[in-house]
Amino acid sequence: MFTLDSIRKDMEMQLKTDSSLHTVEVNADTLDEALLDASVQLDTKVSNLEYEIISRGSEGFLGIAKRPWTIKVYPNSASLAQKKKHDTGIISIDEKLAEEQKIVNRDGMFYVHRFAAQLNLKVICPVGNGKSVNLKDVMDALRRSDTLSVEENLVKKYIKNGTAGVYEPVGMYDHAKAADALLAVDISKDEMKATITAAVPAIGGADISAQQIKQALETQGITVGMEDDKINLFVDTPLYDQPYEVAAGVPPVDGRDAYIAYNFETDRTKLRVKEAANGQVNFKELNLIQNVVEGQPLAQKMLAERGKPGKTLFGRYLEAKNGKDINLPLGKNVSVDSDGRTILASVNGQVILAGDKINVEPILEVEGVNIKTGNVTFLGTVVVKGNVEDGFDVKASGNIEVYGTVGKSQLEAEGDIIVSQGIFGKDQGYIHAGKSLWTKFIQAAKVEAGDYIIVSDSIMNSDVTAMKRIILQGKKAQITGGHLFATEEICAKNIGSPGGGTETILEVGFDPKAKQRLGELQAMQGNLMKELEEVELDLSTLENQKKIRRSLPKDKEENLSNLKNRRQEITSNSNEMTREIQQIQERLRELKVVGKIKASGIVYGGVKIYVRDVADEVRSEVHGVTFYLENNFVRRGKYESPVIEDIKAPDGYSTN
Repeated sequence: MFTLDSIRKDMEMQLKTDSSLHTVEVNADTLDEALLDASVQLDTKVSNLEYEIISRGSEGFLGIAKRPWTIKVYPNSASLAQKKKHDTGIISIDEKLAEEQKIVNRDGMFYVHRFAAQLNLKVICPVGNGKSVNLKDVMDALRRSDTLSVEENLVKKYIKNGTAGVYEPVGMYDHAKAADALLAVDISKDEMKATITAAVPAIGGADISAQQIKQALETQGITVGMEDDKINLFVDTPLYDQPYEVAAGVPPVDGRDAYIAYNFETDRTKLRVKEAANGQVNFKELNLIQNVVEGQPLAQKMLAERGKPGKTLFGRYLEAKNGKDINLPLGKNVSVDSDGRTILASVNGQVILAGDKINVEPILEVEGVNIKTGNVTFLGTVVVKGNVEDGFDVKASGNIEVYGTVGKSQLEAEGDIIVSQGIFGKDQGYIHAGKSLWTKFIQAAKVEAGDYIIVSDSIMNSDVTAMKRIILQGKKAQITGGHLFATEEICAKNIGSPGGGTETILEVGFDPKAKQRLGELQAMQGNLMKELEEVELDLSTLENQKKIRRSLPKDKEENLSNLKNRRQEITSNSNEMTREIQQIQERLRELKVVGKIKASGIVYGGVKIYVRDVADEVRSEVHGVTFYLENNFVRRGKYESPVIEDIKAPDGYSTN
């Protein structure tokens, strides 16, 4: 029956158990590594540990946003109980049997010594299949010229049962005090070590007992550090005429100084090229940047430890030095957690150790992106002072600014992208700006921007998409070839080419991504319908055969079943696509922005204009024109200058 008293007692017992737990807090890249570290600190096996997760770790994405595990670890109650049993000597029968199974075979042993006027015997029983002590050997050791009597029955009893680790009297001898072994005690100058030197006893003389050694030490004033194991070993197997240590003081132990445990590689020379699972090395992935995210633990101060004082043999107190504290190495863009000793990143960026300070740099500057740097992936803004060479990529969670040119590369930024000299895509380059793109020219590249694309020279043979506007502002401002999409407007000086040989298509008035998805869905649905026709034809053939024959061979029956399943699958997929197509078409119809295409100079023949899916193919040159939608027809009006006041350019860059 549960009562208030029983609950209170249970809680008191639990409190005692909890208070006995020695806990440690550890950080590591993985949970397994953290538990292994804790097992070393707690001096136990991992299987004996329990833990609480303080901060769950993460491998991140491509090494980005990687977070370490932080856990509080303590021994489980079973391991504590086991330790307590061993410490108190209380071990169950099963545990004793388990221990005995681990013990190897050992022969029995005996020791004969003369203390005072008595003959004394110590017998250690054999273990496992070890040999027992031989009675004749014991009797030969006891019978000496000075022996007066031996109680053989006692000797037999002790040989059979042992003496429990102590000396037992088994007879008398003719004791001559003058022949006793002599004992001298020597104490070191620092009072930390005591040795004895013994002289061999003559016939009739007594051996040195453990009690004599302890009395001699106490007579010298020694109160600390008597080593019973060494004393008993000396008694069993005396070492004469040379110093033998029997007591030692407790030396002081200075406390460990505080130190910083870093969660990142502080030695940049140890950063290594990434290796694939098959062992191949990609030298474009040099792994030189250590990205961190806001709030990520970067380092932790391990607190200084108090020193452990010591004592001399005479009990004199020996002071120990406490470990020295240190200041947290706080640099730029870092903060301290609530525990007062964990350093956190305040922003996304690159963590570096500059001097003795931890810094997080939100801007990464490189001279160029090439074989020396490898690909660049950075949680922040990347500034490239030179060129991004062919085959190398830059990815940033902030902006990307390139002072030179961009080759056949991939640039992806969540913010703006600025390319001062232009983009040479070579039909494989890909640029994606989460916000806007500013560049001198775009040539043979695929470009996407979440807001605006501002070009000061030309766009040639490129696939360019902007969720708002594409504006070319400059002396040339030429669009030649390619396919351009924009929701609001496309504005340039000249569009197309005099010969009309290069296809130039411009589309406005819709969501480019939705339009692209619509095209993909319609193409996929068209392919499904073609497949459905083939499936229906095959089904009809097999079903007719079954009607005529009343049955089909096993393989054809299986094929019939598979075709029916595929027909159902195609129908279901097509219905889902139809619903999504209808939703996209509805959104496109509801789009308020109609869209305009503007040219202050010439629109050459052959250029194809689409305003909200309504086409206008230019047959002959048009000058100073604006294309817009009216009454579901594309009209041509006078040129209207683009409104660029609402386009916010990045610092140091102009839309002109």
